Amino acid sequence: MAHETPDNRPHRRLRPTRRGRLVLLIGAVLVLAVAAAVLVPLLTREPRTEQPRTLVIPEGWRATQVYAAVDKALGRPAGTTAKSVATADLPLPAEAEGNPEGYLFPATYPVTSATTPKSLLRYMVDTAVERFGADHITAGARRNDVTVYQTVTIASIVQAEADTEADMGKVARVIHNRLDRGMPLQMDSTLNYAMNRSTLDTTTGDTKIDSPYNSYEHKGLPPTPIGNPGEQAMTSAIGPTPGPWLYFVTVAPGDTRFTDDYAEQQRNVAEFNRNRRSEGEG
Repeated sequence: MAHETPDNRPHRRLRPTRRGRLVLLIGAVLVLAVAAAVLVPLLTREPRTEQPRTLVIPEGWRATQVYAAVDKALGRPAGTTAKSVATADLPLPAEAEGNPEGYLFPATYPVTSATTPKSLLRYMVDTAVERFGADHITAGARRNDVTVYQTVTIASIVQAEADTEADMGKVARVIHNRLDRGMPLQMDSTLNYAMNRSTLDTTTGDTKIDSPYNSYEHKGLPPTPIGNPGEQAMTSAIGPTPGPWLYFVTVAPGDTRFTDDYAEQQRNVAEFNRNRRSEGEG
């Protein structure tokens, strides 16, 4: 009988028992099940949608203020939005001659990573064209014997001059009364626009500046709106409050006085100046 040593022992292939084969099969199924459980959610998960941020454009802001706000909201270098106007293909009326002042409609706009200065400006102008093209606006403009663009200009002055919404209709009436009589508007807001400032104090020298926006020197409306009016200002521009007023001055916050008497206006202005001096001394 031959003796088997470690070197000459016959090699035997290990075969799992029936029970062992069952264990291996169950293990493989479990591994595949776990893999499937991980992969299915990855394959079926919907991509995350970007939550838009918002950009608020207040009523009365000038185009320069809107441009700066858009640059900041989109993280662009200062001046980017202003430069984009020339190639933005904005649907402005012919009277605007490519200047969107007055048509950058005050509202809250969504901003995402896909937003560009041009797309945002178009959104604003599209909104303004839609709102200002409404039947009641065009009818009101015709009734006042002005164009819609001129109505936007009137509304921009109303927005800048009125101390409260309640005063808007009266301010609009003063503008229309002066236009009808061929009087210069003499509005400080147009001077402020020309001088790129905002102030309540206007000097005699200011009223002499050489600018088409100097409504002390030039009769009629300025060549463009002086800001971007809201709907209340537009409503006032097409339907001003009935009245004979030719003058007004805000003597104190919440106290705007309207009159058609020049002497009374002078007294009101004197009171305004006294109040301003008192503020300065305080």
